[in-house]
Amino acid sequence: MMNELLKNLKTVAIIGCSANKYRTSYHIANYLKENGIRIFPVNPNYEQVLGVECHSSLDEIPEDPTIDLVDIFRNSDYTADMVRDIIAWSEKTGQKPTIWTQLDVSTDEAKSLAENARFEYIENECLMVQHKKLVS
Repeated sequence: MMNELLKNLKTVAIIGCSANKYRTSYHIANYLKENGIRIFPVNPNYEQVLGVECHSSLDEIPEDPTIDLVDIFRNSDYTADMVRDIIAWSEKTGQKPTIWTQLDVSTDEAKSLAENARFEYIENECLMVQHKKLVS
């Protein structure tokens, strides 16, 4: 499942994406962009990340194109709320992206919320590391 997803990945919303080049989310967003994947940074603290418009919430992302994956880069204290936001956004847009949580971001509550709403949920994996395994 993960390999198929990553092979066909075209669009990623990155919740908690930072414009600070010393943050991991910045490096992963840059990697995705350099590998031809369209990124949608989501962080109310920035207007742009890597020259791409930054959205303050998922609701600000245009409905076209379809988002393949939502990568959560927030402290685990917020992960369940982020999953709730993704579920609510999905109900409004009809989109059902895979939910990806970076290392040490997932919680049992977040996983349960996602699975109960029938979302694919990948936990405690680095998106860049897993993608590199496929392309190298």
